[in-house]
Amino acid sequence: MAARVEKSCWKYLVILLILILVICNIVFICLYVDRVPKCQSSQQIWKYDHTDHAAVFADLSEDEYQQVREYMGAQASLEISNADTPKPNENVLFLIDLVLPKKAEVLRFLDENGPTPAREASVVVFYGARGYLKEYVVGPLGGSLRYRDVTMEKYDQPELKVTARPISGGEFSKVFEFLFLEVSVKIPKIMKESFDGQPLLPFEGLPRGLKSGDRETWISLYRYMKGMYLHPVGFEVLINHQSTNLSQWYLKKLWYNGQYFDTINALREAYNNGKVNKIVYKAVSDYASLKPRSKPIGLGPQQSYLQGKRFSVKDNQVMYMDWSFAFGLSSLSGMRVFDIRFKGERIAYELSVQEAIAVYGSVTPALILTKFLESGVGIGRFAHELVRGVDCPYGATYVDTYRYIDTSHVRRFRNSICVFEHDIGRPLRRHLTDFFLNNYGGLANSALIIRSITAIGNYDYVWDFIFYQSGSVEARVHATGYISSSFIVGGGSLRHGHRVAENTLGNIHTHFINFKVDLDIMGVKNVFQTKDMTFEEVAVPWMPERKAKVPRLVEDQPKTEQEAALRHGHPMPRYLHVASNHTNRWGHQRSYRLQVVSFAGDHLPESEPEERAMSWARYKVAITKHKDSEQTSSSLFNQNDIWSPAVDFSKFIADNESIVNEDLVAWITAGFLHIPHAEDIPNTVTIGNGGGVILRPHNYFDEDPSINSPDGVFFEPGTENSCEYNKMACLKEDLCAASLDPFTYHGFGGQE
Repeated sequence: MAARVEKSCWKYLVILLILILVICNIVFICLYVDRVPKCQSSQQIWKYDHTDHAAVFADLSEDEYQQVREYMGAQASLEISNADTPKPNENVLFLIDLVLPKKAEVLRFLDENGPTPAREASVVVFYGARGYLKEYVVGPLGGSLRYRDVTMEKYDQPELKVTARPISGGEFSKVFEFLFLEVSVKIPKIMKESFDGQPLLPFEGLPRGLKSGDRETWISLYRYMKGMYLHPVGFEVLINHQSTNLSQWYLKKLWYNGQYFDTINALREAYNNGKVNKIVYKAVSDYASLKPRSKPIGLGPQQSYLQGKRFSVKDNQVMYMDWSFAFGLSSLSGMRVFDIRFKGERIAYELSVQEAIAVYGSVTPALILTKFLESGVGIGRFAHELVRGVDCPYGATYVDTYRYIDTSHVRRFRNSICVFEHDIGRPLRRHLTDFFLNNYGGLANSALIIRSITAIGNYDYVWDFIFYQSGSVEARVHATGYISSSFIVGGGSLRHGHRVAENTLGNIHTHFINFKVDLDIMGVKNVFQTKDMTFEEVAVPWMPERKAKVPRLVEDQPKTEQEAALRHGHPMPRYLHVASNHTNRWGHQRSYRLQVVSFAGDHLPESEPEERAMSWARYKVAITKHKDSEQTSSSLFNQNDIWSPAVDFSKFIADNESIVNEDLVAWITAGFLHIPHAEDIPNTVTIGNGGGVILRPHNYFDEDPSINSPDGVFFEPGTENSCEYNKMACLKEDLCAASLDPFTYHGFGGQE
């Protein structure tokens, strides 16, 4: 008995000791954490002298938008509606955006202390009551405003067809109302038996018709569930809404489970008489929901700035180590940066997104002819608030933007751009010498990233501009979000994709992205050069009778725009350069290389009537002479009048101007072919789904400029623990606890 009591006492004593140790550890951790200093996020070791020069590229301010809105609304002759949700037959101020000043004027201002270019706004008005579209320029902002009609100047026609307009929120709400009254209400039996009487969500196919002047849209219907894009129900309708008079809209076709019908009565009669293959409603799991299947456990790695941020953002100017640039966000084309300088020298005048397209394959009517041109709805328009710690590192610097597109008031989009420095996770360069004179030298690849993410319908595009310490710049996009899907009918569907759910096909499609790269290498007088290799047979010098194949450099300099229009699918040199006539220390022309990263599918054949609206996608790289009149490769109106595009990029090349010692612009097309598969459910991942262009110095410098980086590490035997050239050896001395802002989000609905 005594032994049993003694054993029990020892047991409780051990438990007590364990509890004491746990408590001591907790107290120790708490005391230790309290002693760790907070990271000095506000302390700037790097000091920067910002200028006000970037303001020439700045997006319109909230006050400037409002000024233009009020001015245009006060012009009685324009008869612009003030309704919050105007009807299609009213005159609507659809868009206000910045007009970029002429490049020559900007360069005089930046480089020669010339006058500040006037700030002006572009204004698009839909004249629903008059049956046409117009574009105006309003300015000077901050002065006595005037407007002038630039439709003829920009598009070589006095007015644009009213059917070329993007669909507005007001018009789409009327389409949705039409669907309910003219379709759902009239076939209650079908709606109940096939779709459980639930409301269905619409998704439109584009373009709207088969020829210029058409405005009829196939609407696919989806279950009312999260991730609706993966829940097609097999019912689609074609609505003609060509007239701005709502009473003249009509239902043109219906498609139900593989069969076409001319009227709602024909569908109802065939259904009641058993002459259709009926869709029988079946409940399905919400497999498209993005709610995690398991609860989060712990935290992943987080980034912090131990000694404060090494970059500075003031207004629309960013400075980072040897880099400086201005940035903006166009409602139509999205992210763009200007006046990119490295060590004070301008590398590029403009680097910008121009257009993103997707071309689909299907047997269903809404997708069979679908070709999405995203600037036709607005790429930058859908740059919503970024989520801290997911979309960007938690401690990034976040910037608000303002927009006026398809609205009745100026809208603020909080935290819609982020800027951060990021360790890429692999060294920028390194070498270990372990034969003679042992040493190690390396440099972590820390780079600055400016990012926006646009959620356009089902797809999300992550847009990055990346600035490396080696003097390289990268423009990159990754796609994620939901795939577009269609209802599987018969065996023909599988010719256009893979089954990803019981009745759901992930449809094959191509992605093409167009970037504008206006490089100015040592000024605006540049040439385009190409370099590649070939094997050349030579005699071995010390044994002439022995022949060997050795690589040899092949160089060329295209002289005209057509010579420099390099098509997809055609052989092209692997090194492409924009070069100056200035030389580096070694006698080579100073240049930057254009390195395209692309996994694109085939471009739409030029025989197709819609191809001219996306003719830039013919070319992997096209070099043109800079013109202010050739500012963009696409247009707000190309999507909805795809057969007679307002901007046809092929015309930029047709005049075949000289590109020798001229101000050159490179138009870069990257992309990827997407054949959806099971792993695209619920969302497509960014890995492998993207493309872009890297601008790399090529004989621009005399050596790699990153050798001057303060991040460089070097040590030899015996100096491994020295901090002189190895900050990693003393990292513990810089240990600090991150100071973070609270998590907030205001992005639902896209406004404050």
